[in-house]
Amino acid sequence: MFKARPYPLLGGLLLSLAVSQAVAQPALTLGERLPGALENARLLGNDGFWPGAERLLAGKQGLQLLKADGQVLSQLEGRYKGLDLRTSGDGLLVASLDSKRQQALLVGLQREKGWSTPLYLPKRDFAIEGLCLYRDSARNSFLFLVGDEGVGEQWLVASADVPLASAQRVRGLSLPPMSEHCQVDDASDSLYVNEENVGLWRYGAAAEAPLQRRPVDLRAPFGALGKKTAGMAVVPGGLLALDPASATLHLYRQQGLRWQGDAALALAGLKDPEQVSLRQDGKGLDLLIVDDQGQQRARLDWQLPAVATPPATPVLPALVQTEPVPSFGDAADDPAIWVNAADPQHSRVLGTDKKGGLLVYDLAGKPLQDLRIGRVNNVDVRNGFRLGERSVDLAVASNRDHNSLHVFSIEPKTGEVAVLGEVPTPLKDIYGLCLFKDATGAIHAIANDKDGSFLQYRLDAPRGEIQGELVRRFATATQPEGCVADDRGQRLFIGEEDKAVWALDARADAPATLEQVIAVGGPVKADIEGLGFYPGKQRDYLVISSQGNDRYVVVEAKPPYRLRGSFSIGLNAERGIDGASETDGLDLTSANLGRPWSQGLLVVQDGRKRMPEGTQNFKYLAWSQVVEALKLD
Repeated sequence: MFKARPYPLLGGLLLSLAVSQAVAQPALTLGERLPGALENARLLGNDGFWPGAERLLAGKQGLQLLKADGQVLSQLEGRYKGLDLRTSGDGLLVASLDSKRQQALLVGLQREKGWSTPLYLPKRDFAIEGLCLYRDSARNSFLFLVGDEGVGEQWLVASADVPLASAQRVRGLSLPPMSEHCQVDDASDSLYVNEENVGLWRYGAAAEAPLQRRPVDLRAPFGALGKKTAGMAVVPGGLLALDPASATLHLYRQQGLRWQGDAALALAGLKDPEQVSLRQDGKGLDLLIVDDQGQQRARLDWQLPAVATPPATPVLPALVQTEPVPSFGDAADDPAIWVNAADPQHSRVLGTDKKGGLLVYDLAGKPLQDLRIGRVNNVDVRNGFRLGERSVDLAVASNRDHNSLHVFSIEPKTGEVAVLGEVPTPLKDIYGLCLFKDATGAIHAIANDKDGSFLQYRLDAPRGEIQGELVRRFATATQPEGCVADDRGQRLFIGEEDKAVWALDARADAPATLEQVIAVGGPVKADIEGLGFYPGKQRDYLVISSQGNDRYVVVEAKPPYRLRGSFSIGLNAERGIDGASETDGLDLTSANLGRPWSQGLLVVQDGRKRMPEGTQNFKYLAWSQVVEALKLD
């Protein structure tokens, strides 16, 4: 019987590495030893694509698909090391390392068609020590490479189980030194990596996941591991890991963000076991363990409770992305869509680079203008502003260098953006901003401060010089940022980042009475960031950037603010566009901008630019994608 105990880790973080409280340990029974030494062997999860197929081998004889009795069903000639696989309805996806070419590869196998043409990854500038496959919820397949001295990479290699014409590098990974083995639990998007003399680590496997690690187990005295760590296998809700130095198999079950050790089982007679794979049935696990002497079968009667599967969140691919912003780090922040009334297909997207200026893009994401006017944070646009004797459209941004409203004209026919001037404010740290056009046609700028203060200005330029009249003040209890106005309904929506989205009357002479739209908790996770308003023909919608879980939440924009669902933005394998995460600002329009934006356009800021990695940018989605995914009116 083992007792749970916390271990100090990483400067005070407590890791509860516990071996099961139950008296009876899982039973491990070693079976037959299969003849022949080899480097890599894996059990198949099932034989649905090829009845009787049991395991796959990689070595000097090539890639071999075998039955339980050792009969070779199919073979791909070559010399290979390293092996991982994923089964699909009609075949296998196999990843390995071509020993002659020193290149990682992906190859498909189908019973009727045989082996596909291998997809080789480009040669790397590091030695590849290990590799593993990952399939996300959108059925994109990725290959993780583990290299010398803590080098790692993630590559997109297949979509819908079909290998791509060329692999695309998604991101680099900073992994522990002396790492050689990895495995991915697709269901929980968990990448497990060993650090040979230290322990086991969990990373986020999703393409948009932050590069953060959590300990699964460490060597004693900080954890329950004996000497070393090597190969792993995953089962829903659990992990198996080998300690080759002590010939021990460790079993872990996941409990939230922690891993509980269930047992440490001796592998009597095995010499330096390095790899383990499994096939699950209703009673337990069949294991295949590879050690210095070859392959060893085993049976483990370990069963875990069924893992609850949360409802699937629709993953929508971005259709267009902008060129990255010039500034490094957390730079891109908030977009605004300007609709060209005369020629909608030549509309523009304005985006803030909060470290330097305002950018203007076309609908293909190409940059048209870069106005280096300071640290502008949020931006919004409205048409029909009287500038002296002429009419222009208006863009206003919050300038954090001067705590001012930075105002721009937009030429209605060309979309050319020009600086008009600034309206000073008494705010100490201006932050969010949005525009509102009242029933008389006057345009108001509503800006907020991190302390919760909101100031509403009526903008005017009777002699061609921009002016702002302060017409209303109100506040939230804690920090806000995003806001958006419904001009048609004369309503304003504001986001209090850690609390809720609120609605109030947008008119300057109306009381600022806050009405809750949706609170943090449930589908919305703090921080609440960008807000976008969609004025539909049948129904209006509010889109909320839920930064805490990288989701976009859609609610009806009128009481009782019915929740209609949420979605995430994933990568577009066909177009080579990564997904979006850590979104700050967003904007949308219901205007018909031509295909594919005939029902409107949604633009979001992407906080992590990948595939390839670079400075932040903005992603475009067709509103029709959201309508179809959430079954909107």
